[in-house]
Amino acid sequence: MIKSMTGYGKAEAVSGDTKITAEIRSLNSKQFDFSVKCPSVYRSADNELRAIVSGILVRGKVDLYINCESAAGTAPVKINSGVFADYYNQLQNIASDNGIPFGNSPEGLISVILRMPEVVENNSENLSEEEKTVLLETVKSAAESLDAFRISEGAILIADILERVGYIESAVASVEPFEAERIDTVKSRIRENIEKAQLNCDENRLEQELIYYIEKFDVTEEKVRLRNHCNYFREVAAGEDNPGKKLGFIAQEMGREINTLGSKANHSRIQKIVVGMKDELEKIKEQLLNIL
Repeated sequence: MIKSMTGYGKAEAVSGDTKITAEIRSLNSKQFDFSVKCPSVYRSADNELRAIVSGILVRGKVDLYINCESAAGTAPVKINSGVFADYYNQLQNIASDNGIPFGNSPEGLISVILRMPEVVENNSENLSEEEKTVLLETVKSAAESLDAFRISEGAILIADILERVGYIESAVASVEPFEAERIDTVKSRIRENIEKAQLNCDENRLEQELIYYIEKFDVTEEKVRLRNHCNYFREVAAGEDNPGKKLGFIAQEMGREINTLGSKANHSRIQKIVVGMKDELEKIKEQLLNIL
């Protein structure tokens, strides 16, 4: 099945009085490049999160965002009032002993004290097994949602790519009418040059040399191989899972045959056809960068 590497997914769930939201985005990448941003309490589940996401998405630059908020409206942190008062009193005594004005900026003072050790406590430093299970299921649902998006996007991409492959196949067929014309042109030009130079040539030897020379312009093998590559491209796209890299290799082989065809063209119309094929192949390669 063809899948895009770009996509977005989201899922939400509730564990106790905690609402968990997972959002996940992916872009194209040669490997699985994973990053997660989440509350510190969920850091202990990093390995499980990576395993779940990589198992579903396989490849791509994946960013996972996890947020939690209290469904019951309780604060996720607690201010230790005793410790806060102790810090306040200590600062007041130090200011008094040193003749420093105290209390002119209560907002700034409060901000300083809140950053002191053990003033603010997290109510959920330990992740319960129940909440961990809900977290993993939520992330899995978000990743599956993104995967469904990839499938939908992939169908659009491969339809466009196969249409371009079809153009290359038809372009190969359009070369054939100019091949015989090209041979006659080459023969006429060589004979004209010999006559202009007023050279005496053995006709049999000249015919042999012409045959040898014209064989170098024969593109039958290139056309056959290019058609085979196009057929193989379709087979892989239809029959393999996550074929992006393999299709990229096949496109490279198609490019080699198109380049050889161009170097042997020796005809302006064939050259124009080759340029058109190269243009379509470049677009195919660009689209394949987004195929898983």
